[in-house]
Amino acid sequence: MRGMLLRTKSSFTAILLLISLVVSPDFGPFLAAQTALPTPQELDQLLAPVALYPDSLLAQITTASTNPQEILDVDNWLQDNQGLTGTALTDAAQQQGFDPPFIALVNFPQVLEMMAQHVDDYAAIGQAFSADQEAVSASVQRLRSQAYAAGTLRSTPQQQVVVQQPAGQAVYVIQPASPQVVYVPQYDPVVVYVRPSTDTIIVASLISFGVGIGIGALLVDNRPWGWGGWGWNWGSRRVYYNHTVWGGWHNPYRPPRPWYRPRPIVWSNRPGYRGDWRYRPRNYRPPHPPYNRPGYNRPPYRPGNPPGYNRPGNRPSGNRPPSQPSRPVTPRPPGQPNRPSRPPQPARPEQPGQGQPTQPGQTRPARPNQPGSTRPAPQPKPGGPSRPQTQPRERQQLRPEPRQHEGQHEQRH
Repeated sequence: MRGMLLRTKSSFTAILLLISLVVSPDFGPFLAAQTALPTPQELDQLLAPVALYPDSLLAQITTASTNPQEILDVDNWLQDNQGLTGTALTDAAQQQGFDPPFIALVNFPQVLEMMAQHVDDYAAIGQAFSADQEAVSASVQRLRSQAYAAGTLRSTPQQQVVVQQPAGQAVYVIQPASPQVVYVPQYDPVVVYVRPSTDTIIVASLISFGVGIGIGALLVDNRPWGWGGWGWNWGSRRVYYNHTVWGGWHNPYRPPRPWYRPRPIVWSNRPGYRGDWRYRPRNYRPPHPPYNRPGYNRPPYRPGNPPGYNRPGNRPSGNRPPSQPSRPVTPRPPGQPNRPSRPPQPARPEQPGQGQPTQPGQTRPARPNQPGSTRPAPQPKPGGPSRPQTQPRERQQLRPEPRQHEGQHEQRH
């Protein structure tokens, strides 16, 4: 009996310990580390929005994804340093102790904002990248092969696409067309990886480009974040930075206040579910175009304001805000309150036809904001003493003259 009680007590203690570990906030990263890595199809879903980016930029994105808290910290830091550009921005990011990919990515704030908005996706990318770079490399090449077969991935004035075959297998390399300017491609994963159903020439518009970003501040060879040191060795399927294979950072950035906890990813809510790129999820909207600057006065990301889709006020989306502020303002100009509000009143008397042609007073309305001055149009009621009292004597004499047809006209003569 005593042995049974001891076993029951030990089992109960183990259950309590397990519950306390799950509930504890420090258990979040440990729990995330125990989850299964994405399958090849799920990796394709995660990497589809960035697989067609230039190789160096893609290498920076995948390595930066290994620290999702730093994604949010750097994006918040950019909000407070919107006046910095070029070398000053890069130097300031380096002084903050950010990891090398983030020092390079601060010159691409639109990319960092996209990563912050979808931080759960990039946290999963970073976890898969840390565990198996080869699987991530294979996913990127698989997606590029589909886009090339669909006719959407081609060389343009903004980028150069080279197809190599080192071992009898096609390898797709994407580089900027200009060594000093990088264009970030914009495309919808729902259509860019699928061959068009018709033979019409519409694929050229499926990938567009924003404003080119000068990378002059990044063209250095003696810094680990220098643009020339980044790339992808597709033969060994490894990312390299500072001309060496990536295997972590020498002095990694440690977030001062870590609060991010990974959330589960619903795979059916994104394109490419179960390998079907024609699948369009319910309520799916194409990715928003990159922004030139993430500075639109959003509150900083924090536990009470986590990033995510469809957050009102967080994104200056080009869908509705440009049209909404312009329309409500035009009906009510602040400097002219009477002009737009009073003109409907002359139409109120429904029989103005008798007096308007004969009344000269209406050609010079001295006080348009007084309803009494616009009502004398109907003539059947002469002699109202209350209305003429508020008007000048000259107008009071001019107005009765047309109405005195018989009595007073005979008295004058």
